[in-house]
Amino acid sequence: MADFSSHTPGTFSWPELATTDQQAAVAFYRGLFGWELNDQPLGPGETYSMFQMRGKPVGAAYNMRPEERQTGAPPHWNAYVTVVSADDAVKKAESLGAKVFAPPFDVMDAGRMAVLQDPTGAVFEVWQANRSIGAQILNEPGALCWTELTTSDTKAAEAFYTALFGWVPKHSPEYTEFSVAGTPSIGMMAKPPQMPAHIPSYWMPYFQVANCDSSTAKAKELGGNVMVGPQDIPSTGRFTIVSDPQGAVFALFQFAEKK
Repeated sequence: MADFSSHTPGTFSWPELATTDQQAAVAFYRGLFGWELNDQPLGPGETYSMFQMRGKPVGAAYNMRPEERQTGAPPHWNAYVTVVSADDAVKKAESLGAKVFAPPFDVMDAGRMAVLQDPTGAVFEVWQANRSIGAQILNEPGALCWTELTTSDTKAAEAFYTALFGWVPKHSPEYTEFSVAGTPSIGMMAKPPQMPAHIPSYWMPYFQVANCDSSTAKAKELGGNVMVGPQDIPSTGRFTIVSDPQGAVFALFQFAEKK
């Protein structure tokens, strides 16, 4: 069990689903991961669906607003990074070439956030915790265990994120792994040549599962579309990339047994 009461700055700490059919999406993910549900009112006729395990938050889902849909953005998972100060992080990100999609604002008494786009086109959020730290469980079945950037320019992305968050990179021929305070939890790869040009750089969450193959079968049974896998990463684990019934993309990951 991996429970958290705070997150080290630079950590991806909150996966949040922006979808076009909240009720159907919530049913899909609850069926897949066994998540508990805690709906919070957002406004007239709107709720924020908090996903929980053992009564602790692990993620959330909401219906995309009309202005969000008008940008052409498909259903997707938002990726929040913990920072000490959202305002300072935005100023630094801008100086490094980021675009500000939403300047810092308070989310009631939960925290303060902003929405940014990195110089390669990937969108992410920064989160300054107040009452809410984000996910209180990470790195166990049903919880976020890895967050991965697929980018059009790995060198530019690495320069940006290492300067902004202090991530420490470790390079292999086709993949870069980043560590936060000595713990690897972030990956980066170049956009595959076969990926359509209109697809921008993007962040994607990996959710840990006990058995990748059975969870993949469950995702298909619930209406998900298997895009990649299941397949092995030597000495690391087994993964599948899935799109949910509304089209949001995420990965399932089973760690290899330690010998």
